[in-house]
Amino acid sequence: MEQTKYFIIDFDSTFTQVEALDVLAEISLKDNENQANAIEEIKSITDQGMDGGMSFRESLKRRIEILEANKKHLPELVDRLSLLVSSSFKRNTEFINKYTDQIFIVSNGFKDFIVPIVAKYGIKEKNVFANEFSYDDSENIVGFDEDNILSDNNGKPNQIKSLNLNGEVFVLGDGYTDFEIKKAGLAHKFYAFTENVRREKILVEADHEAPSLDEFLFTQNLERAHSYPKNRIKALLLENIHEDAVNKLKQEGYQVEVHPAGMTEDELAEAIKDVSVLGIRSKTMITGKVLANAKRLLAIGAFCIGTNQIDLRSALEKGIAVFNAPFSNTRSVVELALAEIIMLMRNLPDKMQQMHQGKWSKSATGSFEIRGKSLGIIGYGKIGSQLSVLAESVGLNVQYFDIEEKLALGNAKPCHSLAQLLSTSDIVSIHVDGRESNESFISEKEFDLMKQGVVFINLSRGHVVDIDSLVANVKNGKIHGVSVDVFPEEPLSNDHPFESPLMGLKNTILTPHVGGSTLEAQENIADFVPSKIIEYINTGSTTNSVNFPNITLPGLSQAHRFIHIHKNEPGVLADINNVLAKHGINIGGQYLKTNDVIGYVITDIDKNYKEEAIKDLKRVRGTIRFRVLY
Repeated sequence: MEQTKYFIIDFDSTFTQVEALDVLAEISLKDNENQANAIEEIKSITDQGMDGGMSFRESLKRRIEILEANKKHLPELVDRLSLLVSSSFKRNTEFINKYTDQIFIVSNGFKDFIVPIVAKYGIKEKNVFANEFSYDDSENIVGFDEDNILSDNNGKPNQIKSLNLNGEVFVLGDGYTDFEIKKAGLAHKFYAFTENVRREKILVEADHEAPSLDEFLFTQNLERAHSYPKNRIKALLLENIHEDAVNKLKQEGYQVEVHPAGMTEDELAEAIKDVSVLGIRSKTMITGKVLANAKRLLAIGAFCIGTNQIDLRSALEKGIAVFNAPFSNTRSVVELALAEIIMLMRNLPDKMQQMHQGKWSKSATGSFEIRGKSLGIIGYGKIGSQLSVLAESVGLNVQYFDIEEKLALGNAKPCHSLAQLLSTSDIVSIHVDGRESNESFISEKEFDLMKQGVVFINLSRGHVVDIDSLVANVKNGKIHGVSVDVFPEEPLSNDHPFESPLMGLKNTILTPHVGGSTLEAQENIADFVPSKIIEYINTGSTTNSVNFPNITLPGLSQAHRFIHIHKNEPGVLADINNVLAKHGINIGGQYLKTNDVIGYVITDIDKNYKEEAIKDLKRVRGTIRFRVLY
């Protein structure tokens, strides 16, 4: 017969993210000119007590003396701590509610503020064991109940012993006093909780590290046992992705590794083996070879607009969703294009260089206004259409060409052919995607069609323009000025050298792929892409995925969700539903969308089902990937 399990949980830095007395000090000493020093001293004493460097009773006495707190401060303390409950506890209330009789909060803190907080999560007051403040006639906190077991050294082991728990006891906490329970032989295992604070001395003593409550439940095969703990989800972010993205993924509970540069194919094929989330920008190539090693990869985030650097088909066949930032940096790219158009029309690159060389060359030769000139935009997508609007506002006459029919904005006029645009534009700005068929989209033939003295801008992809042809037309004077932000071959990082035949040409602007590199754009991308990945992992929603069928799903409430990715073959949905019917599982909601490669089925079901049902669903023919959400 299976033994009853009991769960002993610490409060400070475990149930909550902070040490409560540290927060109380911020409240009680807010008008004290020495507040900062006092708080630091309290934190130091707390750490010494948690690491075993000072007896607990001594640390408690010294902290209360410094606090100068009053009972009137406690309501604010409760309010602030309520907002600082550990994230993994907030998302695992189902576990707390199910095992409420077997969960005990055992803390060296104080019931005065612990009970009001844990009660909101269904923990019974009778299962909370902690110290209690003592007050003077003015309700100043002057000490604690020294007869309380938990106010003394070895208080937690003695408290657990007095409970006489008949079953397996598991301790989850961050400090030495939590380990003492296991050390005294009163617990089956001690889990060092590191979601909020990591104490190396305690980790040495622990049976297991629990970076979150999810990890603890996963190892215990309890609630959410089928759902992979978030702390086991490893994210690898390459190419100096903005720190906001790093923080967003860390706050979700993921392990995040950051690499400042791109990686070669071989390097990434090795690094990706245990990665669940991969973040890249434009330099790193995600090839079939790389994806063949991606055994755990759930999602790829392209922290840019383009996705031609990713083998989307291979990712799709492996059930890996890809997300990008289609709108987040368009404004930045457009502003750079417009600025460079003006600079090149005024011949400023050469004049600027001459000034740095000490040459004063005041002349209107080769300098023109942009007003009334014709701007030809190749590719009227998100960037091209926005450039159209801004360019018209400063007096340019805009025309565009796109292989798809697009609605003209403002007074822009569509061209019937690329040749028409090239032969009638004073300025040509290219904004096409990086698909293979666009390689050398602009080469000698297209340059021959352009007007004499044209200004040429490429802020799209390096391989869409034949560089040798471009160089030749700058040298022979056909092109008055050129700006290039993207190159067929780019350095992996800022530490690698840059080489190009465009270097040193007259009236030429070369920039290191910075079209979307503004703080505003990178912050937008750092918010958008992780949000889509997190939403996909948490709910299954694939909104804005560039390779998956797009499905926007409702939040999951009082149900479990089966995510089934399979080859797009006839009859798979029927096979899935036959498995559900075989196991008597009632469907609360079901969603299906397909593309030419995969079918994507999401099924919300009642929580009561047997493990065998999951095994059968994984065996459905054509299954690529299956996971369960709670």
